[in-house]
Amino acid sequence: MKTILVPIDFSEQSKYALNFAAQLAKKGNLQVHAINIIEGPQNHTFNTMGDGFANESEDYFFLKQLIDKTKENMNALLQSKAYSGIDVIGSVEVGNPYQSISKAIADHEADLVVMGSKGASGIDEVLIGSNTEKVVRFAKCPVVTIKSEVNLIGIKNIVLATNLEEDQTKLIQKLKEMQKITGAKLHLVKINTPNSFHTQRQMEEEFAKYIKEHGLGNIQTAIYNESSEEDGILFYAEDVKADLIAIGTHGRTGLLHLLSGSIAEDLVNHSQIPVWTLSRKG
Repeated sequence: MKTILVPIDFSEQSKYALNFAAQLAKKGNLQVHAINIIEGPQNHTFNTMGDGFANESEDYFFLKQLIDKTKENMNALLQSKAYSGIDVIGSVEVGNPYQSISKAIADHEADLVVMGSKGASGIDEVLIGSNTEKVVRFAKCPVVTIKSEVNLIGIKNIVLATNLEEDQTKLIQKLKEMQKITGAKLHLVKINTPNSFHTQRQMEEEFAKYIKEHGLGNIQTAIYNESSEEDGILFYAEDVKADLIAIGTHGRTGLLHLLSGSIAEDLVNHSQIPVWTLSRKG
């Protein structure tokens, strides 16, 4: 892991994300790219040290003022003592937030995205198109969503929810990087629900095979019975005092996504602890 991307909108949650990324950067000697996206019809990039705005038409006058002010705010934020000694670069872009984040992931070859999230419930959760949910669903690298201040040294237990039925080689490879940098214990859990039930003996054999196949260490396994997978993951995480939940997301779109939903996105909305996700579309 070399590069972390942090979308910044100057909310408390995005500052929590930047603080967590800074801790990771210090621990792993990583570079942090902080990006602010101003929603607009075009896509221009402005690094925090330069200008880069060439269009002099009146249509862009107020946008130019907004960009200048945002650059000032970004500079002020990144010059905080909290980020001294860290290789951190700030940029301001105009465009579609999700598309701009996706482009930044590719341009900077980001190994991890850390995003602040307020979560959602009720009608807000039903509405399609949350930028956070889109990034979680389709990002080409792991995404950590954060709702409150997180202390890196406090991450001692990571819960990985899995059905053990799909190829998770890439997910495990990426998660092992997070486990290594935190030194956390990994709790591998299969949630038994009325519609998907496996016996203890079945799962012990599957767990042993899975652990050997992926070379996992510092690990504990469990089967947890609950009415739904999401509740099972949240309750189990609470029981083991987890500091991070990890799960893969299918990256479904359209009608299939509406019908089947996404446990990963539900966890992002409802979990109070950070959630680490990796899209199988990545």
